[in-house]
Formats: sequence, C-alpha cells, structure tokens
Amino acid sequence: PMAGIPYHAVENYLARLIEKGYHVAICEQVGEQPTKGIFPRQVVRVVTPGTVVEPGLLKGDRNNYLVGIFPAEKRAGVAYVDITTGEFAATELEGEDIAGLLRAELIRLNPAEVLLPENIEIGNGFPGSTTRWPAWRFETGRCQETLLRHFQAASLDGFGLHGLSSAVRAAGAVLQYLQETQPSALQLLNSLSTYSLDEFMTLDAATRRNLELTETIRTNEVQGSLLSVLDHTTTPMGKRLLRQWVSKPLLDPAAIQRRQDGVACLVEHGMLRAELRAALHPLSDLERLVNRVISGHAGPRDLTAIRYTLTGLPGVLALFASQPTELAEALRGLNLCSDELGLLEQAVSDEPPATLQNSGVIRAGYSSELDNVIEASSHARDWIANLESVERERSGIKNLKVGYNKVFGYYIEISNSNTGNAPADYIRKQTLVNAERYITPEMKEYEALVLNAEE
Repeated sequence: PMAGIPYHAVENYLARLIEKGYHVAICEQVGEQPTKGIFPRQVVRVVTPGTVVEPGLLKGDRNNYLVGIFPAEKRAGVAYVDITTGEFAATELEGEDIAGLLRAELIRLNPAEVLLPENIEIGNGFPGSTTRWPAWRFETGRCQETLLRHFQAASLDGFGLHGLSSAVRAAGAVLQYLQETQPSALQLLNSLSTYSLDEFMTLDAATRRNLELTETIRTNEVQGSLLSVLDHTTTPMGKRLLRQWVSKPLLDPAAIQRRQDGVACLVEHGMLRAELRAALHPLSDLERLVNRVISGHAGPRDLTAIRYTLTGLPGVLALFASQPTELAEALRGLNLCSDELGLLEQAVSDEPPATLQNSGVIRAGYSSELDNVIEASSHARDWIANLESVERERSGIKNLKVGYNKVFGYYIEISNSNTGNAPADYIRKQTLVNAERYITPEMKEYEALVLNAEE
C-alpha cells in the first residue's frame, strides 16, 4: 500500500506499522523544482523494526538490535548491530545443539528484527520480527568483500574473524541490508568486534525466564525482575549497559574482579556516589544523540541536548580527580570535545525550534550575513503585514485583500466590481472567477526578501 503522510506526523504512523512488522519506504522530494511535471522523488530510506532511529519509537533503557544469522550444520554465525549507538559485533556458535545455542543467544539479545536466508528454517518462538533475504546475499565471498570494502581493510583477521566463515556471512549480510535500507547509518559503523560465548555464562530461555533476570514470569515486565532491583542508573546509557551486564554474567575471574572494584569504590564512598548521581542525572542520551547527528537525522534541539551534556562532563571527571582507582583511570582518557562544545555554544541558540523549517536555530551574532538576512526579512514581513491597510486607503477599495499561496506567492486581490479602480502600478498576476490578483514592483522586492530568508 502507498500513502502520503505529512512529514511532521510520520512518527505516529511509523509506530503503528513497525509494531506490526511492516517495512516502510520513505520518499522525499529531491533536486530542483522542474519547470514542467511533478517534483522528482526518490526512496531515501526504508524503515524496518531493526533500523528505527526516531527517538519516539525507541526505548531508552534497551538497545534496538538488528541481528543477522546464518545457521549451518553444528554451527551458526550471529551478528548484531544497533545503528542508534554504533554497536556492531559478531560471533560463531558451535555445538551439537546448535538450535538451542542460537535460541539462547537470540533471547539474550532480544532483537527488534532478525535477518536470515530465505531458504533456511529455524523454527518458531524466536524473538523479534523476522526478515527473510535472498540466500545469495549471505554468500561468503560477497559478505567478505562487503566488510573489507566498508572498513577499507585488506584482511578480516584484525577483526578476530579468522576462520569464522559463518560469522562473516552473518555480519556481511547485515551490512548489505543497511546499505539497502539505511545507507546514512553506515558511517556510524567504524568497527566490528567479535565475542565468544566462553566469556560469559550461557543461559537457556527457561533459565532466564525462571531467574526473572530482566522481566517477570507473570507479567513479562521489568518491574519485579532482578534488573528492576539493581537499576538505580540515572542515564539511558547506564540503563542499557546494566541490562547487557545482567543478560550476560561474566565468567572470567579477572573481569569480574575489575567490575567489583569499580562497584566497591562507589559503595565505600557514599558522598562520591551521591555527587556522581547528581552530576549524571541531567545528562541526555549522548550515545544516541551523536549518532543522530552523524546519520543526518538530528534536529536543532538534539544539538542543544548535546551541548548541555558536554557542559556537564567536566563536573563528572572532577569528582574522580583524587580517586586512584581503575574507574578514575578509565575516565581520565575521556575526550571532552571542547572544540565541538565551543562551536555549539557560539552557533546554536539556547531554545531553538523543533525543526530546521523554522527560524531561530542559529544564535544571533554568530553570522553577520545571516543576521542581515533575518533583519531584512523581518522588515519585509512587517511591510507586507501593513500593506493591506495602506493599499485600501490608497485605492479606496474597502474589500481589497493581501494574501499568499505557495504557487503564486504574495498578491493583492480585488473583486471584479472594483478592478476599474486598481492603481496604475498594479500588475495582473492571476485571474479568478470573481476577482483579479495583482502584484506591484515594490511588493515583489519585499516578497523576494522574505522567501530568500526562508530558503
């Protein structure tokens, strides 16, 4: 089915369609207005359950994973990506019960969408919307070439993929899928990591459900689960990370000790913990905001949120200045993005509009050229706003009207019974059944100022 939807209302319709598992093609006008015919349009992206970037359709406390799988005899490749955070990872499962291992991993990841070859059956009961893709998209050579070209690498060995052909096929297929549906998201993926199930405890679906790690058996909700008891995080990034930690318990004693050391630091220093929570609380979802900027989907208020978050980071680091812990060491290497923050403070107004279609995004004084355009436009709008009363008095025509439409621009409208009283400098612009529409040379100049400023 096809439908025309106002751009500002697209999220409401997307939510309903994505929830039902539909793929939605977004078409936009491209190029210049042709002299004849319709405005050229093209598909700019295809929104699927696993490629959503709209904030209103995402849950801040969890990732929105697109998972590609390539099952084979006694092994299966799994690759997952979250284009809102830039995560991209792959692994290869191996064992006698490959279906059970695959099911356990998919339940752990809880993907929004699963991509698999159209000629392979994996059974029912897997989480996420299922998308079947042509088998040739999963061919080893094609997938390997796709990954090498994207990462501009000569070999995949540096990514830990040596000998993991099924993982290569899963990751390569995911990347091709994004090339087809969300090409702007590709620049977010600057690395690919591999992981092994040996690094953390593998829990089957029944065990996860009985332990109520992230949701309860009775209601399937977070409230009442282990996660709800542990989760006192104050940022969306922290909530997502804690969910990942609970979903994959560590097995390596050294890794467990490092994590416990970080927890101990905050448990033993109650004042530090309270101050840290207060410093983190106002921070926005920087991870997803930055990725929205990179992919070209950010709005003016996203930039303001990034600015306020970057402003708060030095305060977070200052709390650990005197703490000789591994946690403090990790934070000392954090890039505060001082240059980017300076640009945002200089260029973006404190309270910008929601969209770029409205003025007021750029701070006054940042660009003298823009300031001049805005001032001229404001003067022109005032002139046009007063034009109706001025022209009524000048012409003596009491029902004279000044109007605007997107096709003809600004105009002066006079009923047919009064056209004989039209001033000599009026230029006929459009003839209606009961009226004539005119423009004057001066009006045309002011119209150009207003329209050029909007562009």
